Amino acid sequence: MGTRVLVAGIGNIFLGDDGFGPEVVRRLPTASAQDQRIVDYGIRGLHLAFDLLDGWDALVLVDALPNTGEPGRVQIMRAEPESDATTPMDGHAMNPEAVFAAVRALGGVVPPTVVVGCQVDSVAEGIGLSAAVAAAVDPAAAAVARVAAQLCAGQEV
Repeated sequence: MGTRVLVAGIGNIFLGDDGFGPEVVRRLPTASAQDQRIVDYGIRGLHLAFDLLDGWDALVLVDALPNTGEPGRVQIMRAEPESDATTPMDGHAMNPEAVFAAVRALGGVVPPTVVVGCQVDSVAEGIGLSAAVAAAVDPAAAAVARVAAQLCAGQEV
């Protein structure tokens, strides 16, 4: 059995560009590879925390990124979750640090995590991505597929 990778689209589709993660995972194949699982978690942080207890070897978070440059810019980066973070869970928002804290509180281990993100233009209330972020969805989906395949093969990203 190879490296097991969970791909998690996160974000709130009712807040404009914050819906980037869910939109990207909708563009990925519905039939995951044997060692991959692709899920649109939206804002269901506790659900993601419980799923991470299943012993995944790696996690790919697909998310909107604030304040990282030009809107629509896709970035791939390693996440370095704080081991002592105690951010509380919020039933109306997705905070990766809160998810990671919940995993640790439940006795699990946070797997090595890669973020594929996109700089937002607007997270104002409303459904739909801005033009710049919408244009980044297909390139981001290709990046997620590439990163997940590399992780499944045991390669560094």
